[in-house]
Amino acid sequence: MVVNGNVAGMTTQANAETAFNCYRHGDRRAGVICQRCDRPICADCMHAASVGFHCPQCLATKSQRVVVGPLAFNPVLTSVLVGINVVVWLLLNLEGFNVFNNFALWGPLVALGEWYRLVTAGFLHDGVFHLAFNGFALWVMGRPLEQFLGRFNFAALYFVSILGGSFGALLLQPEAAVVGASGGIFGLFGAMVIAQRSVGISIWSNGLGPILVFNLVLTFAVGSISVGGHIGGLLAGLLVGYAYVQAKQAQRPPWIAVVQVISFGVCLFFLSVLVASKPVF
Repeated sequence: MVVNGNVAGMTTQANAETAFNCYRHGDRRAGVICQRCDRPICADCMHAASVGFHCPQCLATKSQRVVVGPLAFNPVLTSVLVGINVVVWLLLNLEGFNVFNNFALWGPLVALGEWYRLVTAGFLHDGVFHLAFNGFALWVMGRPLEQFLGRFNFAALYFVSILGGSFGALLLQPEAAVVGASGGIFGLFGAMVIAQRSVGISIWSNGLGPILVFNLVLTFAVGSISVGGHIGGLLAGLLVGYAYVQAKQAQRPPWIAVVQVISFGVCLFFLSVLVASKPVF
């Protein structure tokens, strides 16, 4: 059977465009594949099971235990990250234990070889309100992202976002001392935007968009906030989230995205050290 090349090309393109649309909602992008029938499903059709997600049709058969609600996933890593931030803040307030001076991000000391400050500064907070705000944001966004990406990928996202925030802070204010998990938090914002768009969820209808805009306005309006730290973390999160989502949609082996993300983190690390040693501004 001979097929005209143009017709075949159009057919292939059409199939590619619909390959990741939900089988129940043809106009919505699918985020995952049903673990039982292997059909693509959107966010509204996803039901967490003991393994992966099931579509409503497979759920109705009740042939396998399906867990719906908060018990579907245990956000261990998110809980650990929040706990580390709280413990470090408590240590910061113990007399004679100067965590701030020893671990805060400061360009001149990074240039002298204290590279660990690029990460440790992301676990320090200047006051209980600062800690509470970042801890709450980490808890709210960390849980669904940890489930969507998996623990290892989520950990890579968070630490690369911290590095992105450190790079941005050093790029714009190399002489300023910076602390806070905001780089990591804004990285979660960025990844959440990409993840929700990939499954057809509007960030404006569910409140994520307005919250992000509000935080960006605060970033530029409040003088004590590190603009570079917030924007650097946000951009890092957007790039990492895009790498993960593209790998899922293209059905590439998961390790390819992991290598991309780790390589990006390594580049941010060396760029941060370079900027600290030779400030741009």
